[in-house]
Amino acid sequence: MTGLWVLAATLVAAVAAGVLLRVRNGRIRDAKPAPARELPAPVTDVLDPASAVTLVQISTTFCAPCRHAKAVLAPLAERTDGLHHVELDVTNSPEVAQSLAVLRTPTTIALTPDGRELLRVGGVPKGPELLDALRPHLTTRTS
Repeated sequence: MTGLWVLAATLVAAVAAGVLLRVRNGRIRDAKPAPARELPAPVTDVLDPASAVTLVQISTTFCAPCRHAKAVLAPLAERTDGLHHVELDVTNSPEVAQSLAVLRTPTTIALTPDGRELLRVGGVPKGPELLDALRPHLTTRTS
């Protein structure tokens, strides 16, 4: 009988963890006011000074959700004026992820041309929600 209770508790814990991860996936978080910090060189190198917002997608080589995030972000940037998307693979440079306080991939960080963080998304972003959150920072044309 004890084994049945252990099994039931394990199933409840697994379902709760799954629900929590699903709720948090793709959630947009505004940047917290923090002292200005220096961005790592790989990030500053990909910022587009001609775009109002650069979406820097932090990915790793074997990250399946990273491919889904790219499939959402690349077309969104292509059809939106002032928005630029870059995928940054940190597989061989974990210090970049560490300096950005990235704990999971994919993580997408919206940055201004001067490197100020506007928001970040952990997991695969939801295109329409992300565009709504970025709308005050750019001029858009959607197809």
